[in-house]
Amino acid sequence: MAIIRRVRPILLSAPYGEPGSSMENILHLPGGVRTAGFVEITLSDGTVGIGEGYLAVFAPQVFRSIVELLEPILVGAESEPLGSRIRDLVTATGYWSLQGAARHVISAIEIALQDCAARSAGVPLWRFLGGANDRPLRAYASGGDSRTPQAMLAEIEQVSQLGIDVFKIRARGTQTDKVRWTQVAAAEKGVGIAIDMTQNLVVPSQTVEDVLRFVRQVGTESEAAPVFLEEVLGPDQIHRLPELRARTDIPIAGGEVVTTEAELCGRVRAGAYDIVQPDATVIGGVGPVLDVFAAAREMATEVYVHCWGAGVGVLANYHAASAGGGQVVEWPLPRFGLRAELLRGVVTVEDGLVSLGEKPGLGIELTAEIEREFPFREEAVYSCLVDSTIAEDGWAPV
Repeated sequence: MAIIRRVRPILLSAPYGEPGSSMENILHLPGGVRTAGFVEITLSDGTVGIGEGYLAVFAPQVFRSIVELLEPILVGAESEPLGSRIRDLVTATGYWSLQGAARHVISAIEIALQDCAARSAGVPLWRFLGGANDRPLRAYASGGDSRTPQAMLAEIEQVSQLGIDVFKIRARGTQTDKVRWTQVAAAEKGVGIAIDMTQNLVVPSQTVEDVLRFVRQVGTESEAAPVFLEEVLGPDQIHRLPELRARTDIPIAGGEVVTTEAELCGRVRAGAYDIVQPDATVIGGVGPVLDVFAAAREMATEVYVHCWGAGVGVLANYHAASAGGGQVVEWPLPRFGLRAELLRGVVTVEDGLVSLGEKPGLGIELTAEIEREFPFREEAVYSCLVDSTIAEDGWAPV
């Protein structure tokens, strides 16, 4: 049995998005640079695995510190059984972070150990986990935070060129003009529009009544319903998701910020979602995502894995989806040089379908050249405390 010899936290930063035209940049990353956090695990037999935790986008130094805190628990331990290693980490962090930051770090470690195991077996992770991969994964495009119609048109063209037929945009409750304009423009390319209402961490949140009013306004103005609505209620209104589902025919999606499988599976079984969106870089790794798939099968709930990290996180979620029987995955549109470099030659999107290939493990190699190209920049931190009332101009009636 291989022994864990080294656990290395890695922080990298790279140009991201469109600082002049993307509201995500304007509000959260005005410097146009974003950070990603990885854990590299080296085994006694020379196998190296890589994982990603989403925490580093927001608190990179915290990510690194937690990895360093947990390193002594891992070094010298056997790499398998994986469940034993993860239980040790949960026990070590549970009192102060049973949910939240430590779970993101545990996610990175779990993914890295999954990568090691599949690499040692010489097979891609989806196959190692029992997936048949007999159905292609269909991508929906995710972006749509453009500030002007001109920038949104460029995104729609990008979606069309990928052969993707669903484009998820960000639109707050007052932005029905933006939704209407984008629906009309996208329809010319045969693309439907889903809407992320960005309420997942908002307190006080908009209410069920606010969502229904938004839906009525969008339907009245555009004569087209959204493909689905995502993150429509904040933490103080989550208990009302089943009620909302009962009052609208539009599929309700969410769950990307949930950091334990117990909570997200509980929401699924309570009827909170038509579409649940776990993220392996947040919820504890690939295994917990597969637990969510199992709960979703019980409830006939669809699973669209959330994929907004750098390339390692994207691949971890795609492998989980393939192993878990998923059919639809998120394809992130914003320009991110680090993600593009990590995914190069590993995953392709053609005619709207995602292909993973046959490389062992996740299939990603985090090389010394990549580390040199994208050094960590301390100022590249995603800001959550922002003035979200900043107006988006340029949206005119169609």
